[in-house]
Amino acid sequence: MAGAALYGGYQLLSRGLHQPLPGWVTSWLADALAMPVILTLALVAQRLLRRRPRFVLPDGWLLAAWLYVSVWFELLAPWLRPARYTADWLDVLAYAAGTWAFRRWLNRP
Repeated sequence: MAGAALYGGYQLLSRGLHQPLPGWVTSWLADALAMPVILTLALVAQRLLRRRPRFVLPDGWLLAAWLYVSVWFELLAPWLRPARYTADWLDVLAYAAGTWAFRRWLNRP
């Protein structure tokens, strides 16, 4: 919930209120927070669909999610739409940090 609140606050300030934010916030914090938000939504969906409230996402799924987001946003999207997307390989580390944080603190029964 804290990650979603931080991410929502970031979106509100940067896009809604057009408030300037520090570079590290706009560059990497949003990327680090995106993975816990995405993975939490996936976890809730799996728990509801499987009717197993103690289900946790397997490590292989976490790795696949990290790879998917990294490849899409840092390789394919910049290649397909270079005017809109820019590849930043430090974002891949931010996605990894967010995935690790989800695994460590949120992916619990």
